[in-house]
Parts: sequence; structure tokens; C-alpha cells
Amino acid sequence: MSEALFYDVLRQGLWLAVLISTPILAVALVTGLVVGLFQALTSIQEMTLTFVPKLAAIVVVFWGTMGFMTEALVAYFQTTVVPIIAGG
Repeated sequence: MSEALFYDVLRQGLWLAVLISTPILAVALVTGLVVGLFQALTSIQEMTLTFVPKLAAIVVVFWGTMGFMTEALVAYFQTTVVPIIAGG
């Protein structure tokens, strides 16, 4: 395997990781901002108030985007990684 091919496969894998993680990270960010704003407005400083809604939102988005994530990973492996392994 040449060095250029290695870096190209690595670049594609990292870009795929960014695409897959973007929905979950975006929802976690928005949920954290909303809960933080709610806490600042009401002066409620409960630790579980930040953790539970963020976890619930992440689980819902993960469940909703699981198909996209699986398809993207399978396509990446079938078109990029497996041919390199099979080709030597």
C-alpha cells in the first residue's frame, strides 16, 4: 500500500466520522444551550437537569439516524477498505 493511498483512505474515514457524528453532536449542543438558558432564567442549578434531557435527545437522534450511519459505514468499507484488504 502506497503512502498516498493510506492517507487518502484515512482522510475518507475521518470525513465519514465527522459526517456520522454531526447530528448527535449538534443535538447535544442545542439541548445543552436550551437547558442552560432555562437554568439561568429560573436559577435552578440541578446537575441531573442538564444530563437527562441531553442524554434523551442523543438517544432519540441516534435511534433516528442509525440507518444512515450503518449505510454510510457499510458503503465506506465495501468500496474502500475491503478492496484494499482483498487486493493485498
